[in-house]
Amino acid sequence: MNLTHLSRPTFVLAAALLSVPVFAQVDLSGAWQPVPAEEATGNPDLVDYTGIPINDAARQWALSWDPDRLGLSEHQCQVHTAAYIYGGPHRLRIWEERDPQTQDLVAIRNYISTYEQNRTIWMDGRPHPPEYAAHTWMGFSTGKWEGNILTVYTTHIKQGWDRRNGVPSSDKITLTEHFIRHGNQLTHVAVVTDPVYLTEPLVKTQVYNSAASSDGNWLWPCEYVEELPGTPRSMVHSYMPGQNPFLTEFAAKHQIPVDAALGGPQTMYPEFRDKMKSLKPPPPKSK
Repeated sequence: MNLTHLSRPTFVLAAALLSVPVFAQVDLSGAWQPVPAEEATGNPDLVDYTGIPINDAARQWALSWDPDRLGLSEHQCQVHTAAYIYGGPHRLRIWEERDPQTQDLVAIRNYISTYEQNRTIWMDGRPHPPEYAAHTWMGFSTGKWEGNILTVYTTHIKQGWDRRNGVPSSDKITLTEHFIRHGNQLTHVAVVTDPVYLTEPLVKTQVYNSAASSDGNWLWPCEYVEELPGTPRSMVHSYMPGQNPFLTEFAAKHQIPVDAALGGPQTMYPEFRDKMKSLKPPPPKSK
């Protein structure tokens, strides 16, 4: 049809319809089960900081960290932060929250079975709170659709860890995520920026398969028990500089130089392999 034959009101209406933004054609709702990905974060080896662009302050924190700290009652049920929780064993449920009158999308909700965490991703354009607002394990998240990709920006996250072996994350981190659905698979990409402990952004990915909501365990009851009997309450579980007894354990096990196991930005790129040629791994421990 020739548009020159349209009346002016009809032409304006047609132009307006053509200019309406294209909304996402995917729905993330459903139950999701993670599959093994690039990093198994459940029980990492001690003094394995490979692949993390930590700075000297983060490394010192990690080397002073005593694994018995996790047995203290105040840490037994410590929740993984939003920047870490998607990388371990868990089940994920996603659903939409819409305004009952307008059906506008208000939020996308996540339930994460590990530590039974509920997370809200606000989709209604509200701003992030001021810097002094309370920090939580899941932080404050806002999202937007970029084509078929849900991009989420999160602030106000509590201090946690980048790896559950002492590598810390500060309460100044920001988290950018991308949720990408491919049929019955969901890819989660997380980019962590930490001005305190990282020299550059830390990028991690996790792949999920669609799962029946009735399968598996959706609860994570955590009860405080006595895991360190006989330990004085006044004891501080940490190591002084140079006294970490596990310094060479991971490196010796995999026969890599200790400098590689200690992480840092220089160890993340192919050029570091040339330096490794001049470094010797520690001798394997005798059985």
